[in-house]
Amino acid sequence: MNKSDLIDAMAADAGITKAAAKKALESFLGNVEGSLKNGNRVSLVGFGSWSVSKRAAREGRNPQTGKTIKIAAKNVVKFKAGSDLQSSVN
Repeated sequence: MNKSDLIDAMAADAGITKAAAKKALESFLGNVEGSLKNGNRVSLVGFGSWSVSKRAAREGRNPQTGKTIKIAAKNVVKFKAGSDLQSSVN
């Protein structure tokens, strides 16, 4: 399912227009992104939670040459599925 499929499904389930569903989805995504940028955790009980984790700088290897390279530290987004989502998939 891609973004447009999700918008279509949201519009059909909620009985709203596709434009309203698109606006709602973009608002949700923007608010999640903004919260994560501020270092906050986003949690939807039963569905899952998003959080930001710091990945330390490390050394890696170029697979073509075998030379060691430095990989910079960065922040990564993690998602942990909630119990309801996990049980519905299994």
